[in-house]
Amino acid sequence: MKKTTFFIAILFSIGSWAQTTYLHCGQVFDSKKAKMLGPHTLVVENEKIIAVEKGYQNPESQDAIIIDLKSKTIYPGFIDMHVHIEGEYSPDRYLKVFQNNPADTAFEAAEIASRTLMAGFTTVRDMGGSGVNIALRNAINKGIAMGPRIFTAGKAIGTTGGHADPTNGFKVDFQGDPGPKDGVINSVDDARKAIRQRYKNGADWIKITATGGVLSVAKSGQNPQFTNEEIASITKTASDYGFKVAAHAHGDEGMYRAVANGVTTIEHGTLIEKRTMELMKEKQAYLVATISAGKFVAEQAKIPGSYPKIIVPKAIAIGAQIQDTFEKAYKFGVPIAFGTDAGVYPHGDNAKEFIYMNEAGMPVAEALQSATLVNAKILDMEDQLGQIAPGFLADIIATDVNALEDVTALSKVSFVMKNGKVYKNK
Repeated sequence: MKKTTFFIAILFSIGSWAQTTYLHCGQVFDSKKAKMLGPHTLVVENEKIIAVEKGYQNPESQDAIIIDLKSKTIYPGFIDMHVHIEGEYSPDRYLKVFQNNPADTAFEAAEIASRTLMAGFTTVRDMGGSGVNIALRNAINKGIAMGPRIFTAGKAIGTTGGHADPTNGFKVDFQGDPGPKDGVINSVDDARKAIRQRYKNGADWIKITATGGVLSVAKSGQNPQFTNEEIASITKTASDYGFKVAAHAHGDEGMYRAVANGVTTIEHGTLIEKRTMELMKEKQAYLVATISAGKFVAEQAKIPGSYPKIIVPKAIAIGAQIQDTFEKAYKFGVPIAFGTDAGVYPHGDNAKEFIYMNEAGMPVAEALQSATLVNAKILDMEDQLGQIAPGFLADIIATDVNALEDVTALSKVSFVMKNGKVYKNK
C-alpha cells in the first residue's frame, strides 16, 4: 500500500489522473444539513468523489493512495461569486490601463488565479474585465494554467459615462465613442447587440452596472444608469442565449429596476430599501454583498493618493455601509450568495468575507452554505459542486481547525483538491 501526505502543485499539468485516492478525514462539513460529521473516508477516482464512508476505510488495491487528513476539517471547495481575476488594487491601477498590454494582464491574472485556488476557492464567477478572463478560463479548463474553475462575464456592460464605460476619466482625445462591442449601450437595440457580442466572445454570464460605482472615475456612485426597457431587453436576450444576468448596484432605484426586470443577482446592494428587499424575496434574486471590498475601499480612501480625488468621497460614504446592508438584508430574509469583489482588495483574502458575514449576524454554517450549496445552485452546477457526496466533482479543501468553532480558520486553508488533483497539502 502506497501512502503519501504530500502532492506538489505541479500535478495540475498532468493530463488524466486515474489514481484512486482515499482521504481519511477527521471532520466533514455536510453542506446540505449545515453541520459537521465525524470521521469519514472520501474515495476519489479521476475527478469525482465515488464514495463517502463512515470511519477510516482502507483500500484493497495496493496502488491506491491514502491521504491522512484525520486532524483536519473538510469542506466542499468554496465558490466566490464576485471576483475580478485580471488584476487587483494598486495606487497606479488607473495608469496601468495605458501601460499594460493584454499579455501583461494575462500573466498577472495567472498568478492571481493560482493564489485564489490556494486560498481554497476552487470556483469563481468573474464579474468583468477586458476579455483576458475568458482566455484564462479556457487555459485552466485545458490544464495548461492553474487556478479555480471560472465562470466569467467577459466585459461588463454599462452606459455612456456609466460605471462600466472603459473610457471614464480619459482625456477627450482618448474617449472616443465605445459601443456594444466594448460593453457600452444606450438603447434597447444596443442592449441586444451587447449580449450577442458577449455570446460570440465566449462569456458565461452577463453583468450590467445598473447604478454608478465607487471606483469608476465619475461623480455618482448610486444613480440609476439603465432604463427599465434596456434592462428588460438585456434579460430577455440573455435568456435566449442561455445567460443569467448579474447587476452591480449601489442605489436603490437602479437596483429595483434590475430585480423587477429579471436579474439573478444584485452585487453590493449598499443602499437597498424595503421595497427592493421584498421584491428580491418574491423573485428569489440573490444579494452578493461583497463586504470585504466595502471595508477595504473605505479604509484605503483615508490614505492620501490611494484613489483619484473624485473617488474618495464615494469610497468613504458607500464602502462603510455594506456590512450594515448585509445585516439588514439577512434579517429581512433576502437570499444571500457569497461573493467578495476580490480585485478591489487583494486576492487570496477571500475568506475574510466569512468573518464579516458572521459579524453581521449570519451563523458560520449558513455562510458556508452560501459559499457552497447556494452558489452552486446559482451557477446551475448543484449536481456537481457545493457538496461532498458521491458523483460530485472532487473539489475538497481542509482547515486545521473546525470553522464552526473558529471562523478565522477559513483564512488558513491547508489542503486543496480540485477535480481530484491535490494542489496543496501542508
